[in-house]
Amino acid sequence: MTRKIVVLNPKGGSGKTTVATNLAAYYASAGFRTVLVDYDPQASSSRWLRKRASHLSVIHGIAAFEKNPRVTRSFLMRLPPGTERVVVDTPAAVAAQDMPELVRDADAVLVPVLPSDIDIHAASKCIADLLLVAKIKRREHRIGVIANRARRNTLALTTLLRFLGTLDIPIVTTLRDSHNYLRAAEQGHGVHEMKSYIARDDVATWQPLLDWLEKRFANGEAASATGLEAAG
Repeated sequence: MTRKIVVLNPKGGSGKTTVATNLAAYYASAGFRTVLVDYDPQASSSRWLRKRASHLSVIHGIAAFEKNPRVTRSFLMRLPPGTERVVVDTPAAVAAQDMPELVRDADAVLVPVLPSDIDIHAASKCIADLLLVAKIKRREHRIGVIANRARRNTLALTTLLRFLGTLDIPIVTTLRDSHNYLRAAEQGHGVHEMKSYIARDDVATWQPLLDWLEKRFANGEAASATGLEAAG
């Protein structure tokens, strides 16, 4: 079954591409047929894909930002047969009215946030738009926040945690401020594909996010089964 994960935050520099590329690399290396969709005209995810070495697990890329009059939109956006994981990297400055299209059919929406006052304010508006404009219901538990480049036991992180607690939106993990992400971006791989002794601490911070996503997928399957039984 295909599972779609959208990484979204209109605030630039929040770490959307870092999350999207590392998530795609994890799923591909774990044996899932993975697609990385790049909506950002800056094409950061697409450049990362082009840097991937041939011996690494294959990730199919879709440059959704491209406009080619000779190719239909549906043809450009088609998924390869057997696709199991779709990771969507969205651009900065996404307008609220564009969010419903971006998150349509998403099993999970991840919002990376830096621990600063400006970023917390931007995240607040982003989450409000997801709830009010994109019509994602809280009870669906599809929205998860990632505290990005955070340093533990700091006032900035404490402020972020307190703010998110008021929204009743879970922080699914806290990613370290680590040079390994820069190396991964430069070389077209993810931290899960690095030597374990180099990236062990970073890999550990991804496990809560991966567990949360698997729980989301399992809940989605259960909901689908319930719906089919009710229809029958």
